Formats: sequence, C-alpha cells, structure tokens
Amino acid sequence: MKVKTILVSQPEPKVENSPYYDLQNKFKVKIDFRPFIHVEGVSAKEIRVQKIDLNNFTAIIFTSKNSVDHFFRVAEEMRYKIPEDLKYFCQSEAVAFYLQKYVVYRKRKIYVGQKDFVDLAPLIKKYKDEKFLLPNTDQLNHDVPQTLDGLKVDWKQGIFYRTVMSDLTDLKDVYYDVLAFFSPTGIKSLFKNFPNFEQNNTRIAVFGPTTQKEALDHGLRVDIMAPAPGTPSMTGALEKYVAEVNKGK
Repeated sequence: MKVKTILVSQPEPKVENSPYYDLQNKFKVKIDFRPFIHVEGVSAKEIRVQKIDLNNFTAIIFTSKNSVDHFFRVAEEMRYKIPEDLKYFCQSEAVAFYLQKYVVYRKRKIYVGQKDFVDLAPLIKKYKDEKFLLPNTDQLNHDVPQTLDGLKVDWKQGIFYRTVMSDLTDLKDVYYDVLAFFSPTGIKSLFKNFPNFEQNNTRIAVFGPTTQKEALDHGLRVDIMAPAPGTPSMTGALEKYVAEVNKGK
C-alpha cells in the first residue's frame, strides 16, 4: 500500500533544511510531528532528597542538551554559585556547543567526546581524581553506568528530569500510513493512550534495537528499521521505503 501520511513522534524540526521536508516535497506525502513523550524537570527539593549537594562535585558529565538545561535550572533554584574551575565533560560536540548558552566557552574547562558515551572514557580517565556528577533522566542508557563503573571513578547520578508520556487522546480518530518511533517509551506512550490499538495496515518505523524490541513485545509488526545498511537515519529509511511502495504514483 502506498504511503500518503506519516506521523513522526518527535517535535517538528526548527531548521528549514530538515530532511523531513525534503522527503515531504519529493514524494508529496504529508508529514506531521507530534511528541509522544516529553521531559519534565525535577524540583530542587527532590534533588536534595537524592542526597545531592552540588558543592561536593568538581566535574559535571552532560549526555544531552536536556541534561545541560536542567543542571543549570537546578543550580539556579538552589542558588548555587558555579565555580569557574568546574570541569564539564560533554558527550558530543553538539552538547558542548549548546553549553555556550550558559557559560563563556573559552573561560571554562570543557572536554568533548566524539558521539557515543564510551568515547568520553579516555578523557574521564585522565581526570579520574575528580568527583563527577551525572545530571540525567530516570531512563539512563545502561552503557553509561557500565562505562563509569569500569573506570573506577567517583561519580554519582542525579535524576534532574523525567521522561513522561504525552497525552495523545486527541489523535483517537486520526489515522496515518506510517508511525515513526525513536524510543521504547514512545511505543509505551502509544499503548498507554490507545490500549486497544490495532496495527492493521499502519506501517511502524523504529529507530534502534531497543525501540524495535519494545514494538515487537507489544505485538507490533516492524516494517521500517533504522539504522540499517545504507540507511543510517530515520529519514533515509523512510525515503527508501516510500520510494519502493509508491512506485508508479
């Protein structure tokens, strides 16, 4: 069956040159964006319950833009004066660049990984005597604690924000040819909002093996998988699939 409509379970891109727009224009398909999950900050009071005193740490590990935002939000709520010699370890260049929203980059000690968390390991190991704080979500990737424990450094995780399922009930009578998911929580959100969801002719696109597993565990048929050989991105996988099924349109 041809694809005419796609729902992407993420916020709409803010950049004009998003590959989603290219996909939409190239194949004349309608693409809507709707986050199935969202992030909610944890209060400073809850941080204190976790026995976290920001004064006790000499280095902060950031794995995402959300972790940056919520660390500085909590610091402000706690009226914590951030020392100039505080070290920042950022998982990627994108996270490090985003950090400039809060600090003067050239005046701070900032260490940047390539992409994956394990890429930060040599840098963290080099400063193994620091006391590291990992401000993060309640749904932490398992490779993060494994890597830090393996380095035998002094570190502590703080839950500074939570991933929450969004209310999607207004979509009850809206149907799409393709639903695109990027996390296991997105799949859970689908079934929380629509417990009796039946896939029928709806194609399911997933990003990553953990999302794929969650979809299969819920009895869904996965039609589009990313990353895959030749299609490392979701947009690439969608384009390949649409090009095949919409032939002769």
